[in-house]
Amino acid sequence: MIQGTTSDAGKSVLVAALCRIFHRRGLNVVPFKPQNMALNSAVTPEGGEIGRAQAVQAQAAGLEPHTDMNPVLLKPNTDIGCQIIVHGQPVRDNLEAWDYHHYKPKAMEAVLTSHRRLANQYDFILVEGAGSPAEINLRDKDIANMGFAEAVDCPVLLIADIDRGGVFAHLAGTLALLSETEQERIKGFVINRFRGDITLLQPGVDWLESYCGKPVFGVVPYLNGLHLESEDSLILDQRTPSTARILRVVVPVLPRISNHTDLD
Repeated sequence: MIQGTTSDAGKSVLVAALCRIFHRRGLNVVPFKPQNMALNSAVTPEGGEIGRAQAVQAQAAGLEPHTDMNPVLLKPNTDIGCQIIVHGQPVRDNLEAWDYHHYKPKAMEAVLTSHRRLANQYDFILVEGAGSPAEINLRDKDIANMGFAEAVDCPVLLIADIDRGGVFAHLAGTLALLSETEQERIKGFVINRFRGDITLLQPGVDWLESYCGKPVFGVVPYLNGLHLESEDSLILDQRTPSTARILRVVVPVLPRISNHTDLD
């Protein structure tokens, strides 16, 4: 399972990359994300909705997307409420955050059902977490990160984005906020989006491994020109305006915007 210290740390891309690598090596691999919160959804061949990242990951694994790859999808429609999609179909049109907290045990049943089905069909499941596992206020009844990992006894890699700064604090701090059993579940770290001289990073890597007692399995370089469809509007703030002036299209950025990748 790939978990991140923050949202947009690179979990989705890393899972997609690993799906492609393992697929090319002949492994029967499938992506899986227990719970996703995104307004950008993809439609599976059977007509169900899943997160767009899982559709991309399925393509990387040489598979058709399926609702079992993302059994619970949350589509925000207010600041405190969202539509609940379970196994590709809407079950609640507007459930407020507190009510969803009480709904989580039922959502977890759907998550574990999908995971069992995939485990019976595939040799290897690559799981993607959501946000950060160290959200203290969300740990009770968690189904997206460590709650799921503990339920199925899944090892975890923790990824952090060095391009935004603070990568050592992110990794060491996240680890420190986890329970003892959760810390043991983390097998190592991945540092994402590095650019520069790798030798200058090595002292920090050495310190991190010594301080945390966990290995750094890899440093992923910053990938210029990588244009994968994003899942949420967070990426809209990072877009670089085009220099083309053939046609100018203006789109209002509303508080909740669905399938904004159509604008790409």
